[in-house]
Order: sequence, then structure tokens, then C-alpha cells
Amino acid sequence: MPRVYLDNNASTPLLPEVFAAMRPYFGEQFGNASSIHHHGQETRAAVERARELVASLLGCRPSEMVFTSGGTEGDNLAIFGVVRDGDHVITSTIEHHAVLNACKHLEILGCEVTHVPVDGRGLIDPDDVRRALRPSTSLITIMMANNETGVLQPIEEFGKIAAEADVHFHTDAVQAAGKVAIDVSRIACDLLSISGHKMHAPQGVGALYVRKGTNLRPMLYGGSHERSRRAGTENVPGIVALGRAAEIARKGLQQGDPAAMSALRDRLEQTILSQVEATSVNGQGVPRVPNTTNIHFDYIDGEALVIALDLKGLAVSTGAACSSGAVEPSHVLTAMGLPPERARASLRFSLGKQNTAEDVSFALDLLPQTVARLRELSPVYNHATLK
Repeated sequence: MPRVYLDNNASTPLLPEVFAAMRPYFGEQFGNASSIHHHGQETRAAVERARELVASLLGCRPSEMVFTSGGTEGDNLAIFGVVRDGDHVITSTIEHHAVLNACKHLEILGCEVTHVPVDGRGLIDPDDVRRALRPSTSLITIMMANNETGVLQPIEEFGKIAAEADVHFHTDAVQAAGKVAIDVSRIACDLLSISGHKMHAPQGVGALYVRKGTNLRPMLYGGSHERSRRAGTENVPGIVALGRAAEIARKGLQQGDPAAMSALRDRLEQTILSQVEATSVNGQGVPRVPNTTNIHFDYIDGEALVIALDLKGLAVSTGAACSSGAVEPSHVLTAMGLPPERARASLRFSLGKQNTAEDVSFALDLLPQTVARLRELSPVYNHATLK
């Protein structure tokens, strides 16, 4: 049975070129990058080359890059690295749980947190962020692109607000890196986190941009790795892979890859809306990353649809992978004002560099018939159609 994977916001497959770049560092090039002999300096050079490539993707200095284990560590390091006891933090209601739960822990420690809302399209009003500022505010942390809807926030506006108020600004760019152009100087952020496995590098590696001069308190204590910002022997294969993935992503952005991916996404989205009744896009009409669409299918349980499609060879999701199996509907969609039943009936389709027009055709062949079959079994749908 053919299988098509359209859940790239959960994790992307490793590109062959990325695997080829990291393969030597599992074997013959095994040295500890902190060692001063040949083997160590060989891997140190590879780490620093990767740092340059990731910095180039984000428009920053290589010395401002800190390698991490992924997005969750990057978000936590950014938040706990600058917030002090009694500080006030501003975040949003649609953040990834790596940010939401970190902020929840800050509240336990005695800090205050304000969660600014989103509108029905999933956008945050910069004026709400400005109004939330207090004399004790030390950090604004708002994501660049939402992992469930793909909606892009007016991130430069938040950077201006933070700069005017002289507070730190962190953005979780995990779902934006490699999909849209990022320039940390234009954004005016102090901290920005990315994750390798969202951009065709392996799981277990990521990076945090730390603007020069930012006083970042480390979470791990040990050696002086990463300029004493993140102790621990470097994950050389993962770092090399992240560097190669960043290099590929940067070239793709320059060559128009986002437009090609957006065309595939739009074809998928528009055909579903035209062929399947009682559907709509969550986050329609606002800027989104080019690979993501989130569509609700009324009168259907989303998880049932995910399972039915998977049995036919199509992998999609109801939302964030870290929340799969959750009883509650998506906090992102409910924050946008969707009723619980519609939030539970929503599916996320997210494309990757490996996906083709044939993959989209495969999905479009399956969806209408699968939705129709599940709706036939739905008493709610049958009651609605009889009215």
C-alpha cells in the first residue's frame, strides 16, 4: 500500500543530503569537539561550520548561536535564562506547550504571566501586547508561526514594542525556520529558538539565537561549552545535520521554494473546500507559512478521520503531536473562538520538501470518500441533513 506523509509540522523526514553530511560523525570523525588533538579539532571545525550555516539562515553572528537539543530546550533556556523572581512575562494563548508550561512554572515560582488573546483568525493584536506591559515586565515571548494553523504573527511589531519598553523579546520560530525568511535584526528579537526535526534535520538538535549582550542564565551547569551558555559535550552529528539543513533551507528560500510549496498547499486546500461540504479553513485570510492548512470537517470526529485516512495510507494529524491523545480540544483553535465540537473536527495538513503533486493528488482522492463514509455513520450529520 502506498503511503503519503502530510504531517511535517510534527516531524520531517531526514533529507538524504543531511544524512550524508552527518554520517561521518557517527564513525571515523568521532572526536570530542573540546579536545585539542587532531580528532577533536576536526569535529570542532565541523561544529563551527554548522554554526555559521545556521547563523546565515537567521541573519545573525555565528557567536550568537547556541546549540540545543531542540525547540523545547531552546524555549525553556530563553525564558528561564532572562526572567528573574517576581518578574512579569507576556505571552499568548496559542503558544506551544514548551512556552505555556514554562510560563506556568514561572507562576509557581512567584512570577506573573499575562496571556494575550487572538482573534478568530488566530492573530494577536500588537495593541494588546502594548497594553499588557507593566513596570515589572522583563520578557515578551510570542511565537512566529503557529504549529497548528500556520498563522504568522506580526512579529516585527512585537519587536518594536519590546525595544521601546526595554524588555527582552523571544520568539519561538520552530515552525517558521526554513519556510519563511528570517532576519533577527529586522525582527529586533533578543532570543529566537528553532528545532532541527521541523526542517529535515534529525530529532534531538536545535539552536537558540541569543543577541550579543543578552545576559542569559544557563539551565545546565558543567563545562564552558557554547560560551558557557549550554554545558555538555556537543552533539556533533546532529549539529552538522542542522547546519546542512539550514544551508538547504536558505538556498530553497532564495530559489522560490515557498511559492512552489504554497501552490501545492493551496491546491490541496481549495479542492477540499470545493469537494467536501461543511468545511472551512481555520486561520484563512491572514499570512501563513506556505506548507500548512488547518481545516475543520463538521459532523466528524477528527481523530476518527485521522485513523481512517491512516488505514488508507495518508498520515495527517488533528494538531500538535505533543498533545495527541488529549481529551480536551486544541487550545489554539478554542482560543480562536471555535466551539469544542468544531475544534475536535479539525485536521492539520502540513507539507515537507519531500512532498510532490502526486502526494497531494493521493490525499485528494482519499478525503472526499472517507469524509462521506464517516458522515454516513454520524447521527449528528444525519439529523442536520434531515432538517
